[in-house]
Amino acid sequence: MAKVGILMGSDSDLPIMSKAAKMLEDFGIDYEMRVISAHREPDVFVDYAKNAEDKGIEVIIAGAGGAAHLPGMCAAMFPLPVIGVPIHTKSLGGVDSLYSIVQMPSGIPVATVAIDGAANAAILAAEMLSISNPSLRTKLAEYKASLKNQVVAKDANLSDIGYEAYLSQMGK
Repeated sequence: MAKVGILMGSDSDLPIMSKAAKMLEDFGIDYEMRVISAHREPDVFVDYAKNAEDKGIEVIIAGAGGAAHLPGMCAAMFPLPVIGVPIHTKSLGGVDSLYSIVQMPSGIPVATVAIDGAANAAILAAEMLSISNPSLRTKLAEYKASLKNQVVAKDANLSDIGYEAYLSQMGK
């Protein structure tokens, strides 16, 4: 049964939101992914947001660009955590989305990640779910240790070959 709902208002958001799906898969977390527009099909959206908890959803990750109402509207109707992912827009670079999501009124919080930060949204969802799941907490600790190990390896490589060779390896 899905524990996380990944929502987006348009399939144009799929390249970004698929990063959340991939991260959840890496942690072994079941999810469902839907394209539901709060503006174009409000009845479908309201039904989803009001019934997600009954379906076993414990966290919603909602990506949105422009006016970015999807995460806030989810938070208004879904009693559990909502994480907003502002999507980069052509007109304002996603800052419009970021401001729309992060500036929620008191009482309707939306945890908000960086513009196009769907992978971090999934990690945050995993951390929320790990509060009552020690094995997931262990996977998160292992993941964070692997991040540290990657940096240590990069530092050692830089020290071994020098910055010019390192940049060449990176294709820069």
